[in-house]
This record gives sequence, C-alpha cells and structure tokens, in this order.
Amino acid sequence: MTSTAAFAEGQFSSTPEFEEKLNRLAGVAVHVGLGLGPGQQLVMTATLEAVPLVRLITEHAYKAGATLVTTLLGDEEATLLRYRYASDASFDVAAAWLYEGMAAAYRNGAARLAIAGGNPALLSGEDPEKVSRANRAASKAYRPAMELITRHDINWTIVSCATPAWAAAVFPDLPQDEAMRRLWDAIFAASRADQSDPVAAWKAHDTKLHAWADRMNQRRYSELYFKGPGTDLTVGLADDHLWLGGGTTAGNGRYCIPNMPTEEVFTTPHKARVDGYVTSTRPLSHQGTMIDGISVRFEAGRIVEAHAARGEEVLQRMIETDDGARRLGEVSLVPHSSPIAASGLLFNNTLYDENAACHIALGQAYSNCVKDGDKLSPEELANRGANDSLIHVDWMIGSNKIDVDGVTASGNAEPVMRQGEWV
Repeated sequence: MTSTAAFAEGQFSSTPEFEEKLNRLAGVAVHVGLGLGPGQQLVMTATLEAVPLVRLITEHAYKAGATLVTTLLGDEEATLLRYRYASDASFDVAAAWLYEGMAAAYRNGAARLAIAGGNPALLSGEDPEKVSRANRAASKAYRPAMELITRHDINWTIVSCATPAWAAAVFPDLPQDEAMRRLWDAIFAASRADQSDPVAAWKAHDTKLHAWADRMNQRRYSELYFKGPGTDLTVGLADDHLWLGGGTTAGNGRYCIPNMPTEEVFTTPHKARVDGYVTSTRPLSHQGTMIDGISVRFEAGRIVEAHAARGEEVLQRMIETDDGARRLGEVSLVPHSSPIAASGLLFNNTLYDENAACHIALGQAYSNCVKDGDKLSPEELANRGANDSLIHVDWMIGSNKIDVDGVTASGNAEPVMRQGEWV
C-alpha cells in the first residue's frame, strides 16, 4: 500500500486503520465510481494536498489495467498569486491548450476522475469581477471537454480528500488535528469506505437509488411543486425527461457512479416552464466564494430577481454568464434522512451538501436525462426543453420543512415528499 506519510506533515499522524480506509476509498473510486476498464487511460485532477490519495488511486488504476494515469495537480497558493500580481487582462485568459488536450483524451476513451476538497473560501477576499471573468474564460475553454462529461460519453467520478482549510471551515472550533480526523471520518462514512465491503455496500445503495428513479419515471409527472418557508416553486419537466439515480452506463460502455457520495435522483427541467420563488436552505461554495441566503424568482423559466445575504455580487455575475445561466438545468430529490444530512454537518462543499437536500442547478442540462438524449442534436434537445449554458451550479432548496408534489399532465397533484422525506 502506498505510504500516507504526507498526511502527517502538519496535518495529523495517520494510523493503520486510517490507511486501510484511505486505501478502500481509492479502491472504491476506481472500481465502483469510475468502473475503470482494462486498456483505459485515466485523467485525474487534484490539489497538492491530495497527493497521497492520488498515489493510491493511481496504484489501483494500474492494477485494474489502466494503460496510463495522467494527473494534473493544482496549487491554491499559486491561484492566489494570480489575483495578487497578474495583469488585469490576464483574467480573460484560460489554458485552452490544456482543455483541448483533455477533450482529446476523452474522445479517445480516457476516464475522468476529480478529487475535490479545496478551500471553500479561497477567493472570498478577491475582486468578484476578476473571479467571474476567470471563471467565464475557463468555462468557455473547457466546454468541449465538459460536453463529453455532461453527455456521459465517458465514465467519470468525483471523490474527496480532506484538507486543513476545508476541515477548518467544517469544524472551526476544533484544533487542526482533530478537525482533519473528523472530516476524514465523515468522508469515509459518506463514501462507504468505513465498511468492511464497500463495493457490496455501494451496489446495494445503487439498487435503492435506481428504484426511486424508476418510480418517478413510472409516474411521468409533468411538473414538480415545491412548498415551504420562503419557497413556492413550480418546476416544469422537460419533454421526454428521464429520472436517473446512482450509476449509469456511459457512452463508452463503462458503468460508473459519477458522484461519490450520491443520495439523489435527478432529471432535466424544462428551461421555459419554471415559475415562482425559492430560497436556499444551505450555503453554496462556488469557485472559492461562499454564497448564502440565496433567494430568486422565476418567470417563464428565467430568473428575473435574485438576491443573497452573502456573496450577492458573485451570484449576480454568475447568472450573467449567459442566458442559460438564469435557467435550470437540473432538479434533484434527496431525502432529509440521507446520511449526509443525518451527519448534521455543513460541509461547505457542493458534492456533499447537495446530497443532504433537494436541489436545483442553474445552467447546463444533462442530455442523458432526456430520452435518447445522446442521439439528439443541440437543437433537438433545446426543443424538448433542455437548457444550454457554460455553467452548471447546484444549490440546495430542500429541508425537513419542504413538501414536494408531482403534478400529472391532467393537473392532478400527488405527494412525492413530505417534510423532506419520500412518501
């Protein structure tokens, strides 16, 4: 097993039990999350602090038959140096050559794995205009690669690594050593790496999520109605929409579970059939900035009014990215009793917090949430109501005070969730 000594450098001293769980996490990421196949290449992204986990995943990938593992490591301190010293014009520039290379790798069958866990407030003190410009430039450059991911042409997944900055955000009152231990415990539990047979545990969980998605597909609701404190929202669903949950078979034939953890079933809303108002129930960590207390109002699918108690300027710039940024690309149902919510933790990380509550996503829709979506042109997808945008940003609207109804094409309302739980 690859040494985890690096975690002991200023973070905490690992134990044999910790190393075993970390190894299980790496194994689950490769064999369950990615479903990596023999002969595949793997493109992985991570921060410098995740190197020990990167090495374990690399080991498992090669043992699974990977021909090449290519890892791109990011340095958050170097990111901050850009905001300190780079010229103003540089914030409209992105590494298009790098993203073109990633897209080429995916077109040639490479799998994609991201290790999340950076500082959720990294850019909170920086100029929101520069942050927005840099994000827009990166989104435009990354779009060819991102389209292959949103269409599920390739097998991909996301897992997490605890870092001191993230641990401090989740456990601000604890010493760094204890905060890191607590966060790792939460990651292992959510990823099922704390179980003796995590692969079997994931298969059972995957079966449950598919059962809920099947139920929603059988009902064929034309819209969902969310009602609760600060929320009165009708979300029309795309024509020929499909509910998904758990794993999916990618276009390259590999079965993968894209997000680890995942507790949701989700589908594509109709971009022109969303009306009403909605209030966030958890903060959103977006590109290194915290946005809290979001409240927006939709008319005919488009946000016409948006506010936030914290980070409003970033929110406004985000929804100004393009016209699709003001419309929905995803709606997801998550029971309040999910393990993430039951932990009582606010992770300040969308991968986790979106699995604690029902949520919506502004921006790009997933084409595989529309019947035969992988075979449809962009125009045909748009005609069915699927949204198109440079962004895809999830934020949480569910809680134990939110009810959800499904409305049939004939107008009959049926209870889907009550007080945040499946009916």
